[in-house]
Amino acid sequence: MAGGRRGLAAMAILAVWLSAATQGQEQAALPAEQSRVQPMTASNWTLVMEGEWMLKFYAPWCPSCQQTDSEWETFARNGESLQINVGKVDVIQEPGLSGRFFVTTLPAFFHAKDGIFRRYRGPGIFEDLQNYILEKKWQSVEPLTGWKSPASLTMSGMAGLFSISGKIWHLHNYFTVTLGVPAWCSYVFFVLATLVFGLFMGLVLVIISECFYVPLPRNSSEHSDQDQRSEEAHGVEQLQDAEEDKDDSNEEENKDSLVDDEEEKEELGDEDEDEEEEDNPGGGVDEEKDDVSGQGPKKEGSMTVKEGEPDKPGEDIPEQPRPASTELAEDSLRQRKSQHAKKEP
Repeated sequence: MAGGRRGLAAMAILAVWLSAATQGQEQAALPAEQSRVQPMTASNWTLVMEGEWMLKFYAPWCPSCQQTDSEWETFARNGESLQINVGKVDVIQEPGLSGRFFVTTLPAFFHAKDGIFRRYRGPGIFEDLQNYILEKKWQSVEPLTGWKSPASLTMSGMAGLFSISGKIWHLHNYFTVTLGVPAWCSYVFFVLATLVFGLFMGLVLVIISECFYVPLPRNSSEHSDQDQRSEEAHGVEQLQDAEEDKDDSNEEENKDSLVDDEEEKEELGDEDEDEEEEDNPGGGVDEEKDDVSGQGPKKEGSMTVKEGEPDKPGEDIPEQPRPASTELAEDSLRQRKSQHAKKEP
């Protein structure tokens, strides 16, 4: 009896093992469910320029990106009913695309409709994504136009910069992780490479400028020199004319001042004569007496004067000194005449 029971238990265990093995083989024979999310790269990203798309930018190390993976897969499986294509971009593998869309936060979602791109800022939940498409909420979002558009020339240059930075990052990891080079050695290498590359590009620009530089002909240079000379001569003539105008105005002022000085002289002379007449009221009688007494005996060939007789009238009256104001006026008049004579050619 004990042997029969053991045989039955062994048969039961064998049956369970066989059933489990067959189920495992059936599950292995079934193909894994294929993902409906299409990976986007720098070579096939132009597909989003046609039709309606939703793109997700993610990184494998990003926890928020991992939380939305299942929701994004569900949204992609319903893409056929929503008549929309769903894609994803790994920013680690495709830094150029992240630069083209100028992705600064992860995860980042974009909606594309016939080449017009909009940024989706809602949560990455299936229901919100579905309502965003069905209710056409994207129409109320401002599109990325002009230089912000991923298809613009500016964003193409940004994509190139991001791709170069990604290659540098991979190279740095190769130096530090694979080869075991210290980090500061890698930094020194990149600094020297940047300096050498900058000098090389400067040399290339100089060569290009020398090749495409067209020197000006001699005739144009001569004409330019003549024009400069004529402009200088014209400027000199204008200065001379201005100086002549100033001289003319100065001459007129001098003439006016001379006329004023002469009038002052005449007035001063009249005043002096009046003062002399007032000071010498008997001058005429004395002169007559001098004339009478001056007549005396004369010798041949000479004239003698008696002792005690007064001299001639012209010799008796001493010259009176001129006023200081008249002398100053005459001096100023002479100086102005001399200046005017020097200015005249």
